[in-house]
Amino acid sequence: MSEQSTGKLSRRKLITTGLAATAGIAGLGVAARIAQKYGLIPPDHGGIYGLGETLTYASQRLLTRHSLAREFSRSQISKPPFPNEMAPPSDAFKHLQSGGFTDWRLVIDGMVARPSSFSLDQLKSYPSRSQITMVQCEEGWSYIAEWHGTPLSHVLETVEVLPQARYVVYYSIEPDWWESIDMADALHPQTFLTYGMNGDVLPVGNGGPLRLRVPRQLGYKSVKFITHLTVTDNLKKFGKGLGSAAPEGGYAWYAGI
Repeated sequence: MSEQSTGKLSRRKLITTGLAATAGIAGLGVAARIAQKYGLIPPDHGGIYGLGETLTYASQRLLTRHSLAREFSRSQISKPPFPNEMAPPSDAFKHLQSGGFTDWRLVIDGMVARPSSFSLDQLKSYPSRSQITMVQCEEGWSYIAEWHGTPLSHVLETVEVLPQARYVVYYSIEPDWWESIDMADALHPQTFLTYGMNGDVLPVGNGGPLRLRVPRQLGYKSVKFITHLTVTDNLKKFGKGLGSAAPEGGYAWYAGI
């Protein structure tokens, strides 16, 4: 997780003050109550920017729940090197890498009927999809790539998510690197467990062997080196209760584009 940018503060302030100027404080209160009625309160709703975060999340879910992230043509794919590439991380990762990732596993537990562990070969045997979408960072950089993988929704169907589930928490092999999304994004057709990029395997520098791609949100939600998913109905019991490592570091939990 990189440092919080001043742009983030400006964006939050703009959301809050802009809505206040348009709707008035009373109108914001009504909107917040509507968000609460529909269960659209983000886990980081407290604090000075909480109202803005709530209205951003609630309005996007109510108005654009099924919208698609923009997709591009192959001629628009960015040329390497790509921003934010990472060197091989921990010794545990390097050990798995030396074995060709044959021992890499994605564990799925929590509110599912069939907790399971999947190898990369198992994931690659499932229906695959491709998308050419943009990774956008709040700090200003972006790039377009073709991503290949299996929809997260298919894997969640395999483990049989329980009806009361509301979120999917996902963890990197890197310590303290975790995020979560609601079921609307988890089941969205563009949310992939990604193992390929630009016609080849997903490079380690870009999150290989397995990365979650959430193209409807900013890049920090697309966590690299995914090893563990937990399905839950409550995010308060994870970390500091803010929904992910992002708000613990000063970012928003919901980072919709």
